[in-house]
Amino acid sequence: MKESQKIEQYHLHKAHPNKLQFQLHDLKSYRKKNPEKAAIPHSHSYYQLLWFFNAGGTHTVDFNSYEIKENMVLFTNKDQIHFFDDNLDVEGWLIHFNESFFMHSDVDIFLKYNIFNIEQNPCYLLDSNTVKIATHHIELIEKELPNKLSFGHEDMIRFLLKSLLITMERIHYADQSRKLQINNHYERQFFKFKDLIEVHYKNGLAISDYANLLNTSAKTLTTITKSVVDKAPSALIKERIVLEAKRLLKFTNLPINEVAFRLGFEDDSYFVKYFKRAIGMSPKAYRTTIS
Repeated sequence: MKESQKIEQYHLHKAHPNKLQFQLHDLKSYRKKNPEKAAIPHSHSYYQLLWFFNAGGTHTVDFNSYEIKENMVLFTNKDQIHFFDDNLDVEGWLIHFNESFFMHSDVDIFLKYNIFNIEQNPCYLLDSNTVKIATHHIELIEKELPNKLSFGHEDMIRFLLKSLLITMERIHYADQSRKLQINNHYERQFFKFKDLIEVHYKNGLAISDYANLLNTSAKTLTTITKSVVDKAPSALIKERIVLEAKRLLKFTNLPINEVAFRLGFEDDSYFVKYFKRAIGMSPKAYRTTIS
């Protein structure tokens, strides 16, 4: 699988920012139109929602392959590596959208970090009632897409998308003991910190630098991350660096020193020690185990 020195990344209207930053595709037609492109490991600079109608086959996201089940929805985040199997007859829906199209409120922040950042299990199984509601949302989006010159066209699609995602997210919150914390100040700051990590994790910023960018202190930032996920800020940064290292080791044939360089390490021997402390084996050994 490691056939190149780069992981292909696809973009949505990158050269045309004035276009609608949203796409809806019939999954079967999309797969037959792009049989090879979607089957090689790749990432996106946008968010993707896959709704599979029928069981059968697998879909791989980063280091896990998920068995496709009836009415399974799979969410892939920006920069996650994923690919389809060789089943070109898969039926369902495929939705693409950029963050600029989506992010406008605290509810959006909550959806972003609760739907598109579930690395352990990015799949939802829709019950029959949710299928009916979600299908209606898709139908309304389909009906609206041709109305490019109509008043509120982009907002209409955006609101329908958000309503669709909220409908799906409610599956996770049927248990009343799980409470939404959309307006919690610590969680909002935590999400902003996570965004900053995505931008700066290769740049070697200190915790105090992140705190300054958040207009807070390093001590308060530590209190925030401990409160939300019971981890220190440094641990979250390290997790992101190691995740990217594992992606490069698995999906490219880059030499270890080049992987280190791409992650901001000037000394590749330090990177080897850093990686080994994190997962218990060297980068070379890790690459061997996943080959």
